[in-house]
Amino acid sequence: MQEVLPLPRLWRPPGLPRVMAGFLNLGGTALPVLDLARLFGLQEGAVAEQALYRHILLLPGQASGPLGLLVDRVLDLQRVAQDRLRAVPPEATLNGCAVAEIETPEGFIHLLDPARILLRQEAATLAALRDSAEARLAEWSGPPA
Repeated sequence: MQEVLPLPRLWRPPGLPRVMAGFLNLGGTALPVLDLARLFGLQEGAVAEQALYRHILLLPGQASGPLGLLVDRVLDLQRVAQDRLRAVPPEATLNGCAVAEIETPEGFIHLLDPARILLRQEAATLAALRDSAEARLAEWSGPPA
């Protein structure tokens, strides 16, 4: 993870998959933002009055470029000693997306592999959507004709 961003207004063109929260214009680049709760089929994300506390985790260097993950809230960032990580077998999660888990007094925290969050076809669709969004941003950023 590169950065934790507060939740800004996202641009959501028609026809996006339900798991996409939208795009963030990050310095002229269309950053796709996925809603992790929807992606994993969990309870819907925070309701409107709680949305103020939602965050975007900025993940650099994915195969199709940077990616944002919408989460309900970031409470803390911590480094975890390697010996506290317990490997999760690849067959235990869809596409092997959870690679390790950490036991805490509140329960388990799963460490996700950003490269495995999406299936190959989903990643290809996301790349095409990003290209379309980039092209649209480029149309608006050039000098007037």
